[in-house]
Amino acid sequence: MFAVADDVLDLCRGVGHEATVFAVLADGLRNGPGEPDLLREAVAAAGDLTAPHPHLEAWRDVYRAFGAKPQRTRNSLEALLRRAASGLPRVNRLTDLYNAVSVLHQIPLGGEDLSRYTGAPQLIRATGTEPFDTFADGAAIIEHPEVGEVVWCDEAGVTCRRWNWRQARRTQLREDTTAALFILDALHPTTDDALTAAVDDLTTELTRLGPDVRAAHRLISADPLDEGA
Repeated sequence: MFAVADDVLDLCRGVGHEATVFAVLADGLRNGPGEPDLLREAVAAAGDLTAPHPHLEAWRDVYRAFGAKPQRTRNSLEALLRRAASGLPRVNRLTDLYNAVSVLHQIPLGGEDLSRYTGAPQLIRATGTEPFDTFADGAAIIEHPEVGEVVWCDEAGVTCRRWNWRQARRTQLREDTTAALFILDALHPTTDDALTAAVDDLTTELTRLGPDVRAAHRLISADPLDEGA
């Protein structure tokens, strides 16, 4: 079952932030070439991306709490905002779509190929033994997270390090992806309404990709699991 460990939520509360995680699951997708127009529209609609973002400071607090240096390992949203002025990366249709929604709603958002998972996604504090497959200097390598680092993982290993910093090579979205998992993360002061609006926007954009697309979402917070479609 998709789950967030209690000690991750406790870590966030320890630095004064409640955490909420939404998962959007979609199948019947059609991936393809990138969507540069969608990325440009998102940047334009988001307004002043150089303005202060209190929720980014909240993410820095949490990164420090599990031992990461936020100046060196920025969460996915902050990394995108820093690149927005010179142009966001163009990868493929699904990746460009979720990057656009992330920037527009200013919420960290990642997407992965659901068919490449082994077991259910879990957000945990790492033991340090979990494998993480990535690239370094152009070569595929296996790394391991730090002990206590917050990571997404499944039964085969880490799928994203430092909560929402870097995704694994194994589960990345590809041209032939038809089923995907999208994870939206929020810390106070991001409101529930703001997070729900991002989920709704993402779901709407996904269903426009083809007549066979089906999408559902699951909310995990400090409360018991709620599900919706």
